[in-house]
Amino acid sequence: MEPSFDDVPEVVGWMSSMIDRGGRASQESHRLFLARRTALEMLRDRGYSVPESELARTLPEFRAWWAPEPEVERLTFSTFLASDHSDKVKILFCGPEPVKIATIQEIYDQIEGENLSRLILILQGKIMPRAKESVKEKFTFKVDIFQVNELLVNISKHALKPKHEVLTAEEKARLLKKYNVQDSQLPRMLETDPVARYYGLGKGTVLKVTYDSELTGNHVTYRCIF
Repeated sequence: MEPSFDDVPEVVGWMSSMIDRGGRASQESHRLFLARRTALEMLRDRGYSVPESELARTLPEFRAWWAPEPEVERLTFSTFLASDHSDKVKILFCGPEPVKIATIQEIYDQIEGENLSRLILILQGKIMPRAKESVKEKFTFKVDIFQVNELLVNISKHALKPKHEVLTAEEKARLLKKYNVQDSQLPRMLETDPVARYYGLGKGTVLKVTYDSELTGNHVTYRCIF
């Protein structure tokens, strides 16, 4: 007789937890909850200070906080680098409508004077080509753009993903000297790679990648962002 998932309570519970049986508003709050939590985990993994209370917030707690005033402005979050309080980052969520040049101008006006070092925009709708160009023209610091759907799952937690560590400038210099190579001679990773985007890595950054699984075996390699 074939085993049934119904015979395994743990599996039934896991599958049920992945299904949001509420209406559209309930599903949307679930998506925003997941995206915001992943974004906060992403900041923490980049070295920014994120309160444990924010990371530990459950879906019911989020819905209780969100439901009375479901405005995307409330999802905003600002913090600073743990090692350098002058390095400030801000997360901004945009509504479901297409992001146009006017939207980017509004965001620019909103954050002007905040002395940000980085901005993360999380979009529910598409961004128009000219608006994307406007981001590059207006902001003097790095702006990361994610769609909500890209943050529903934290890719850094995937069981098959190898461990990634960002080398400091000193560690990179020692590595290149040890092997007598230029960073351009290292295996490459695109700046648009999901891992590079998650960690907010720029060109020239070197990652130490550690593989430890039955499929790949145990070994270390290095990749340079380009």
